[in-house]
Amino acid sequence: MKLEALVNDLRRNEVFGTIRAIVYTIKFQKRGLHHAHILLCLDSKDKNFDGDDINNIISTEIPNQQTDPKYYSAVCDFMVHGPCGIVRLNSPCMFNGRCSKSFPKKFVDVTSVGEDGYSIFRRRDNGRTVMKAGVELDNRYVVPDNCYLLLKYGAHINVEWYNQSRSIKYLFKYVNKGNDRVTASFYQSATDKQYGTTIDEVKMYYDCRYVSPCEASWRILGFEIQYIYPHVERLSFHMPNEQSIYFDENAPIDVIVERHTVKHSMFLAWLEANKKYPEAKQLTYAEMPTKFVWKQATREFVPRQRGFSIGRVLYVPPGSGEIFDSACKSYSNVDLLVDVHTPEFLNGIKCSGVPNHELRLKCKRECFIQKIKDEEGEGCNIHGSLEVNKVAGNFHFSPGKSFHHSNV
Repeated sequence: MKLEALVNDLRRNEVFGTIRAIVYTIKFQKRGLHHAHILLCLDSKDKNFDGDDINNIISTEIPNQQTDPKYYSAVCDFMVHGPCGIVRLNSPCMFNGRCSKSFPKKFVDVTSVGEDGYSIFRRRDNGRTVMKAGVELDNRYVVPDNCYLLLKYGAHINVEWYNQSRSIKYLFKYVNKGNDRVTASFYQSATDKQYGTTIDEVKMYYDCRYVSPCEASWRILGFEIQYIYPHVERLSFHMPNEQSIYFDENAPIDVIVERHTVKHSMFLAWLEANKKYPEAKQLTYAEMPTKFVWKQATREFVPRQRGFSIGRVLYVPPGSGEIFDSACKSYSNVDLLVDVHTPEFLNGIKCSGVPNHELRLKCKRECFIQKIKDEEGEGCNIHGSLEVNKVAGNFHFSPGKSFHHSNV
């Protein structure tokens, strides 16, 4: 398929640079064929593009017909919008007398990036035009394209460049906005016996999912609707004996309870992997999928042999109570685990956002000594050590006045 070839082309040939992540979603128009929204995340070394760099990979001008006839023909066939606007007010893209895609654009001599993160591409008034549906169109109607991709795949491939977090958040939301929907209403004609008049009464409204013939065929054939690279492993965590259990609603309760994996969870499997594999002690919970694979059947982490994946810990809102206070950013709270695992085991776990630490038991009560070392690149350097007896509730450190060991 063209889509698979295009994704492989972008990754291997690095048309726009080194690709670190790819997300795409297949969309289906109510009146047309399906298309893909593809979002590429480039390596940091390929992100600092200026106007000239953007011009080398994206064009919004009509090519020279004499020097590059194939490119000229491809742009005329696939990458010219319209005609619309004043020349054709009944065009499908027109809404309230204006083009919903903001065509025609303005003539611009130099490519730049606006404050909103969207690129303003070069569109020079060089006199080049094309005829489409009997209307002469210039560079203001050209959709941004890449010459290599357009000539190779012979299809409409709109290429845009974004570099601001606000626009990227919108793009991620756009490619995951869900299915097409339609609101249907049902009416019933009835006769009011009291007044002898006929009325139309709205019985109900249905918020329905719309499935076009193209989407139905796509799903029947088993083609992918979404694609994500690299794979993202969702990491859950919980309080002791409060892990989520998934089961068939028709399964007998005794079968569910006696299942040997009922007490196992991904979070507890991470702790067990730290005891079993020395290299796991060097990884935080979120880093675990980069070197280990989660086996759902056996509910355990095993060393990764091939491939690559990243981990993302599930979001816990601040109002969720004890689980938020216990997990926080380190995903390994001492009060949560001290009754389950030994201090030696906990000292071997690398905690994200927490300095190197040492835990020991003292006077039959849980205590810990945190050896704080220089945190380079974290915004501040803290020196010294701190010894605290375990108390009920929580205590926190926050930036502020400096303190001494004697008055803590």
